Amino acid sequence: MSNRRDFIKKTTLGTLAISSVLGVSGFAANHDNEEKAVPKEKKQQKPIIISTWNHGLPANQESWKQLKDGKPALDAIEAGMKIPEADPNVRSVGYGGYPDREGKVTLDACIMDHNSNCGSVCFLQGIKHPISVAKKVLQNTPHVMLAGQGALQFALSEGFKEENLLTPESEKDWKKWLEDSKYKPVINIENHDTISMLMLDQEGNLSGGCTTSGAAWKMHGRVGDSPIIGAGLFLDNEVGAAAATGLGEAVIRTAGSAMVVELMRQGKSPFEACKEITERIYNKHKNHKDMEYLQVGFIALNKNGEYAGYSLRSGFNFAVSDDVKGHRMEDAKFKMSWDK
Repeated sequence: MSNRRDFIKKTTLGTLAISSVLGVSGFAANHDNEEKAVPKEKKQQKPIIISTWNHGLPANQESWKQLKDGKPALDAIEAGMKIPEADPNVRSVGYGGYPDREGKVTLDACIMDHNSNCGSVCFLQGIKHPISVAKKVLQNTPHVMLAGQGALQFALSEGFKEENLLTPESEKDWKKWLEDSKYKPVINIENHDTISMLMLDQEGNLSGGCTTSGAAWKMHGRVGDSPIIGAGLFLDNEVGAAAATGLGEAVIRTAGSAMVVELMRQGKSPFEACKEITERIYNKHKNHKDMEYLQVGFIALNKNGEYAGYSLRSGFNFAVSDDVKGHRMEDAKFKMSWDK
């Protein structure tokens, strides 16, 4: 009997001794191994703004000013994107943008905050700042997207002014195009397209926006990827944000921006994610009728403030603003040149 008691006592003491060096999960509590197993969290680089193309630079500068003045991220994005929207020399965004084949300037835009609230307008006519209307959709409606005449009615009800967006220069180019009436997107050749903007603010939250007048000489009613959450723009505040530029149809077919964010969720860097989705688009379109003029590009920004851009063909650049290097343009890496 005493032998049995001694056995139980020794067993209990042994169990307690083992428990002292075991974690709750049953693995040895080796603190050195734990430190090695858990990667150190990267220091977050913030704030930072990136946006597509040369006209992204003045947009960035205004957004940066607004952000530094303490304005909310969505207000800063709106203020920055209104710069190219109002510039008649930017022929692919807002006022002065190239019209469709009927001579109508139709606009698309969307905006998204860190809580995944979204606002979008598409096929909007007569309103100079579609990004502002998209923000009102986010703030003042239960919907994500308003289209066409409904979007216009909403804008007017919110106090926006209807005006003619077709400038004499764009009208002249449209009439010249009518002589042949051949549809072929001129993306990248003139080094401008959609403006997409991604922002990581001082609090470490992500937001983004897109605005465009779409492809020149498109069919009346055509809508590209820019106002579509998940195609032209997507973000997850736990992971990162991405936005697209180029031929919208190709981006829509692959849910491009959402896929870039999903790859970052899986551990890819912004560059790796942009590159993989661009190559996926290439593989799906290499025998497609659109391939001769196909160009797509992505920008991406993760939660740590790491960013990148990548495009199918050469010529894509993007604007970057941060406290380290200020405002500058960077050239994106690419898969192939235009002459291939």
